[in-house]
Amino acid sequence: MSSTIECLVLSPEGECSENFGKAAALNSLDFHKNVPGYEPTKLSDLKALSKKLGVENFWIKDESSRFGLNAFKVLGGSFCLFKVICELLRLDSNRHFFKDLQAPEVAQSISKMTFITATDGNHGRGIAWSAKKLGAKCVVLMPRGTSSERLENIQKLGADAWITDVNYDATVAMAADMAEKNGWTLVQDTSWDGYEEIPTYIMQGYLTMAKEAREQLGEEVPTHVFLQAGVGSMAGAVASFLKSAYGDRAPKIVVVEPFSADCIYKTAAADDGELKVVEGDLKTIMAGLACGKP
Repeated sequence: MSSTIECLVLSPEGECSENFGKAAALNSLDFHKNVPGYEPTKLSDLKALSKKLGVENFWIKDESSRFGLNAFKVLGGSFCLFKVICELLRLDSNRHFFKDLQAPEVAQSISKMTFITATDGNHGRGIAWSAKKLGAKCVVLMPRGTSSERLENIQKLGADAWITDVNYDATVAMAADMAEKNGWTLVQDTSWDGYEEIPTYIMQGYLTMAKEAREQLGEEVPTHVFLQAGVGSMAGAVASFLKSAYGDRAPKIVVVEPFSADCIYKTAAADDGELKVVEGDLKTIMAGLACGKP
């Protein structure tokens, strides 16, 4: 099955949220630097592609080596679980790090916690990896059409995971319902009215990737930045950070998503302040981006 891509070019105008500004990015990066196994991922300069396209430079942030999980999503999952656990245990997250939660006296309390999430794959894998590192229980729901490989990768990390018979957005609703019924903590990268704090933590975790890239570019200022979107959490966080980091020199942001799951495109194109939902099976080879609701 092929997948057609649509792009919408957005100018990062107006004030950016302090939640995703330079201070938030530094806080996220400082946290991840203290997670065992942290290394900044490469920002590769694709000189041959630059020449072919007739542009001065073309860089790609290669997340294939991130904590051995082949995805940036673990950045949001680890930062989120850390912040939530600190709140549950009444610890100051500004004075503690990931390794502090692995101390025996703290780990005993964490072992009684259960975190649940819905995922197309990489977000759930990041949550499962973080929960395993911290000794917490983890439940992961995946929408119909998820490959067995993605499911097995999460199960190998010790999570109780299975594939539902509904699409991604319905699976998110199912996870939220199970969390409420069982007294578990929902750690979802999708937000809605009344559920915004945890998604914000996840988005802030992604800022580590953007902060690394900013430092790796040095004095170079990009003219355009291409970001993929599922529900839009990574794109939103990074776009806001770039506006904060570069100010009046901020690059054009190009958000790319699957043609059959183009909820961000439809929402932006309508320009009426209302979220646009794409329903159905959302068939696309870009499995991690098959999301119908921004």
